[in-house]
Amino acid sequence: MKTFVTLYNFTGQGRRTLKDTVKRAEAAKAAALQSGVKIREILWLQGQYDLVAITESPDDAAANAFSITLLQMGNLRGQTLRAFTAAEMTEILAKVP
Repeated sequence: MKTFVTLYNFTGQGRRTLKDTVKRAEAAKAAALQSGVKIREILWLQGQYDLVAITESPDDAAANAFSITLLQMGNLRGQTLRAFTAAEMTEILAKVP
């Protein structure tokens, strides 16, 4: 499974319905599982970003499809980063001359 970290900010719509954010997060977890994506953690933040989600996906296509589905709801805008475990980083570094 590939790991992704997504930093989110609420849109205007998301801020207007902020009281529903925890319910939406639970719904997103259920929807993710239907897409083959597992949301490991959702955390609400102080500072530049409003939320961070750590997800696992079998491939980039499933991760992107889920992300597009989530963003189409209009409550969030996000930036997704591919994250690497120590084992994955070791494999990457083994290929560096």
